[in-house]
Amino acid sequence: MRFLITGGAGFMGSNFVRFILRSYSDVDVIVYDKLTYAGRIENLHDVWNDKRLKFIKEDICNETSLGNVVKKYEPDVIINFAAETHVDRSINEPSPFLKTNVFGTFVILEVVRKYNIPLLIHLSTDEVYGDLPENASASEDYPLRPSSPYSASKASADLLIQGYRRTYGIPAIIVRPCNNYGPYQYPEKLIPKTIIRALHNKPIPIYGRGDQVRDWLFVEDFCKALDLIVRKGRKGEIYNIPGFNEKRNIDVVKAILKLMNKPLSLIKHVADRPGHDRRYSMVGDKIVALGWKPKTKWIEGLRKTIDWYLNNAWWWKPLLTDKYFMSETPWETTIKG
Repeated sequence: MRFLITGGAGFMGSNFVRFILRSYSDVDVIVYDKLTYAGRIENLHDVWNDKRLKFIKEDICNETSLGNVVKKYEPDVIINFAAETHVDRSINEPSPFLKTNVFGTFVILEVVRKYNIPLLIHLSTDEVYGDLPENASASEDYPLRPSSPYSASKASADLLIQGYRRTYGIPAIIVRPCNNYGPYQYPEKLIPKTIIRALHNKPIPIYGRGDQVRDWLFVEDFCKALDLIVRKGRKGEIYNIPGFNEKRNIDVVKAILKLMNKPLSLIKHVADRPGHDRRYSMVGDKIVALGWKPKTKWIEGLRKTIDWYLNNAWWWKPLLTDKYFMSETPWETTIKG
C-alpha cells in the first residue's frame, strides 16, 4: 500500500508515519510537508533512512507540485495532516489558518478529483463541535459550532469535503480526533509546555481557573484508530476518535507535576483567552464498531510522554525561544493592540 501523507513531519503525522513503517513491511510512504515551525525533519529522524520513506518539501497550496507528486507515485491513499493547529496563533494571525486549512484542503480535493485517487482521509478536530454542556457528547452529525479562527477553518474544510463528496463523488473520509498527546508534540501545547517548564521550575500558566475540559488520547492509540479507518473505514463517513478520558486542564497539570515531583506552587493562573471553549466531548460508537478502543491508560501515557521529553532535550531545546512557549498569555499583545 502506498501512502501520501501531507503534513507528515508534524506531531500527529510523524507519529503515524513511524507507526505505519513499523507495523507493515509492504508499505511505501511519501511525506509531503512544507516544514513550517511545527513540521520538522527532526520528527522523522529515526525513520529517515528507511528506504520505504520518501520526503518532499512543498506546500499543499501548490496544486502543480502536489499534482506532479500524485502522478509520479500514484498513491493508494492520501492522508491530510497538513494544518495550522494552535488556537492562540489563530487568534493572533488568522490568515495562515485560512490559507492552509481551507484553501490547502481545496487544492487536495482538486488533485483527488482530477487524478482519481482511491481514498482521501482528512484529519479534522473535535473543536469543530464547539463548547458542549456537561450532559452532551457530540456524535458525527452534531451541529458544527466553531469558536476560534482555528476551529472555524477546520469546520470550513470539513464542509468543503462534504460538498465535494456530494457533487463529485470524492472517496473521502473525515476523522475528528480529540486532544492527542505524546512524543514530538510542539511545546506550545499544554502537556509538553507543562513538562518542559516544570523541568526548569518555571511558572505553569493556566488560563482562567483551569476548569476547561478536554478529552485526552495517547498518540499511539490514535495511530491505531487511523490505521483501522484506512483499512476498514467506509468512504463518505465521518469518524470521531475520542479518548474516553475527559480531564480539566488544571487536573492535567497537577498530574504532570505530581509525576515529576514538582510543587503545585508552579501553577500560575492567568487571564483567559477570548472565546475559550469550556468542554469538548465526543461519542465514539463508529470507531468502536470497527474494533478499536484506546489501550494506553492516562497515567501510563503521561509517564511515557514525560520520559520522552526528559530523554530528548536535543529535540526541544532549539524551540525554547518561541514566544508561545515563553509567554504566559501570548495572544494578549495582538488582541489588545
